[in-house]
Amino acid sequence: QVQLAESGGGSVQAGGSLRLSCAASRFVFNGYCLGWFRQAPGKEREGVAVIDTDGSTRYGDSVQGRFTISRDSLENTLYLQMNNLKPEDTANYYCAADSGRCTRYNGHVTRNRADFAYWGQGTQVTVSL
Repeated sequence: QVQLAESGGGSVQAGGSLRLSCAASRFVFNGYCLGWFRQAPGKEREGVAVIDTDGSTRYGDSVQGRFTISRDSLENTLYLQMNNLKPEDTANYYCAADSGRCTRYNGHVTRNRADFAYWGQGTQVTVSL
C-alpha cells in the first residue's frame, strides 16, 4: 500500500521560508503524479503545486513565484520550497500521489484533489506577522 509522510512544517514569521518534505514508501516514485495541497480551517482543500512524471509543474495563482515543487526519485521524496511566506499561507499541508501521468484539463496539469488517490497525514504550517 502506498504510504506518504510529510515533514518540515512549523511556525515562521511572514517573509520567512520553509521546506516541506514528503517521503514515499511501498511504491516506486517514478511514474506517479505528485502534488501538494493545503487546507485552512473552514476552507476547502486546494491544490498548491503539482509535478508530473516528466517534471512539468503547475502552481496555484496565490503561490506562483514563491513556492517550488520538486521531486527526488533517488530519495523517493517530494519537496515544496516555500519562500516569502504570508499569513494566508497558514494551513495544514498534504502531499498526494496518483499512479501514472497527471490528469490534464485543457492541457493543464490538474490541481483537483479528486484526481489523487493517495494522501499523507499532513503537516501544519503557521505564518505570523
